[in-house]
Parts: sequence; C-alpha cells; structure tokens
Amino acid sequence: MPTYDLYATEPGDSPWQVPATGDARFNWEYDDGRDRLLALYQKGKDKQWDGQKRIDWDLEVDPYDPLGTPDEAMSLYGTKHWAKFTDRDKAELRRHYASWQFSQFLHGEQGAMICAARIVESVPDLDAKFYSATQTMDEARHAEIYGRFLHEKVGMLYPINDNLQSLLGDTLRDSRWDMPYLGMQVLIEGLALAAFGMIRDTTDKPLPKQILAYVMQDEARHVAFGRMALRDYYKQLSDAELREREEFVIEGCYLMRDRLRGVEVLRNFGIPAAEADEYSEQSEFLALFRKLLFSRIVPCVKDIGLWGKRLQQAYVDMGVLELGDSSLDLLMAQDEEIAEKLDAERFAAEEQERVAEVEGAIEAGGIAS
Repeated sequence: MPTYDLYATEPGDSPWQVPATGDARFNWEYDDGRDRLLALYQKGKDKQWDGQKRIDWDLEVDPYDPLGTPDEAMSLYGTKHWAKFTDRDKAELRRHYASWQFSQFLHGEQGAMICAARIVESVPDLDAKFYSATQTMDEARHAEIYGRFLHEKVGMLYPINDNLQSLLGDTLRDSRWDMPYLGMQVLIEGLALAAFGMIRDTTDKPLPKQILAYVMQDEARHVAFGRMALRDYYKQLSDAELREREEFVIEGCYLMRDRLRGVEVLRNFGIPAAEADEYSEQSEFLALFRKLLFSRIVPCVKDIGLWGKRLQQAYVDMGVLELGDSSLDLLMAQDEEIAEKLDAERFAAEEQERVAEVEGAIEAGGIAS
C-alpha cells in the first residue's frame, strides 16, 4: 500500500525541497588523518548489518499496543476525555501514539541520511568524509527499518512534526560545514538516542526492542563522530563564532523540547488545540520524558566546548543543566553491550531450537525403525 494512504493526517507536498548552500570540498591528501577518526571509520565498516536479516520480522506485533504502553503514560490519562474512552478508543490511541513516535524516528533518520551526505560533500577533512560515508549507509538502513515497522506492523504513519522539520531545514540551509554536525549529530541524533533508549528499556515487546537496540548501536558511533570532529574544530573558533553556535543550540533545544508533546495525536481524537497543549504540558510522564531526552545532548554540547553563560542559563530554565555531568562514554558503551547481549540471547535460543529439532528428528527416526 502506498505510504500516502497510511498517513493519519495530510503530510504536505512531497518532495520537500530545501535549497542547499555552501561549498563542496575536495581534499587531495589521501594518506593522512586522525587515528581516532580512522579507527571509528574502521568500526563503521566492521559493524555494517542487514536489517532484513538481523531483525526477526516474523515476530507478531499488536498494532493497537505495539510498545506495551501503560495507561499512565498517556497524556489523556485521568482527564474527562479518558473517562469517556472505551477500551477500543484507548487501543486506538496507543496505536496513534506509537505511529506518531516511530514516524518522527523515520523522518529524522531520512534527515540524518541527508545530513550525513552533506557532511561527505562539505567537510574539508578526508577522514571525516570516509566516516560520514559509512554513516549515510547506516541512516539509510534505519529509515528502511522504521518504514517497514510502520507499514507492516502498525499500518499508520504521521507527517513530520513542524519543529523537527524546522530544525532540519535550519541545519541544511546553513552554509557553514560544521552545522550539519551540530544540528544533526549533536541535537537531533542526541535527542533520538535518548528517546530510543527510553522505549528500548521499558517496552516488553521483542520486535521494537530489537529494532531500537540495533539502531542505537549505530547511533552511538555517530554521536562519537560528531564529538570528535566538532571538539577539534571549535578549539579554533573565536568567542563570537562560538556564541553563534550556542545560539543555534539554544533555539534547537527549545524546538526539540517542544517537538515531543504529541499534540497532533490528541487533535486527531477531537481534542481542541488549547486543551491538547494543556494536557501535554501537565502530563507528569511527558515532563519526565522530555527532561530525560536531554541526557545525551547536554553532556555532548559541554564536551565539544559550547558552554557559555547564556547556554547554561537556557539549560537551567529547562531543568537539565545537571545532565552536563553525565558520562557519554558510559552511555555509549551500554548501548553497545545491550545490542550485543540481545544478539547473544537470540542466537543462543535459536541454537537450542535447532538442537531440539535435530534431537527430535533422531528420536523420531529411532521410533520409526
């Protein structure tokens, strides 16, 4: 079925065209590069995988509860509207929320693919071009996987959120070569990693858990790439140039914070816009969710050298300044370990099934003889 037939609301014109600015940069030095970045490039090559084969697509998914979302996580929970909902209404609401969340993941991954391709084109260093080429493939795989999950398992998509689209547009229109790094690698990827992790660690549904764990294994490398490249570059910038980047981060963080409220879903259920905004703002679960979403962004921003007073004050206002002391290296190591552990458990279970099948066949052959 064509994707347009599955959208819950009108997605707007396609393709969305963003005018490109900035230079394409060639580098004729082919035998020089940073060891850390070349090691990450090697890891990017070694860790390529096929989403059609690594993920068990035969796992069943209930489209009306794809993630095992508890009632308390719904922003309508405890309101007058919730009291009037039938069980069927609540199931449909879960489906819409899961569709909305994974649709934003899907659109974000397409944006990441385009930004990674822009980095290949515009970054001056060849080692960074090499790694970003592997990331472009990673992001294509992620978009493929999220698209398949939404088409085959949920059967519904949502258009890109306005705030996410705005940040993507700002990132791609900027002519400075470091801005796709800052907008995508730090802000959008950092936020996505935190959102992926929260769902990965709370869902009891095996297929979305697999998808998120494997995607996060890739994304941990991408954030590391952005940190390495920007940390080196930002040491060379003037205070004025750093303040410009900090203003971009502040605006982007506010956009991202306001992105993850899901008011589009509530409006689809006939909730007036003002009420939808109020319920989303008052939801204790969503307030905690939005705060934790910055667990990857704030320490990364601090690590790359953007930590002026205005930026710190913005994080104070958002209630996330203390997240700057989190260890990104520890979080990324955990992402790697979770994916590898999931693989080990899956393959051990499959091996046991094969052994049992062989033993059963041998036993059946003995009885027959």
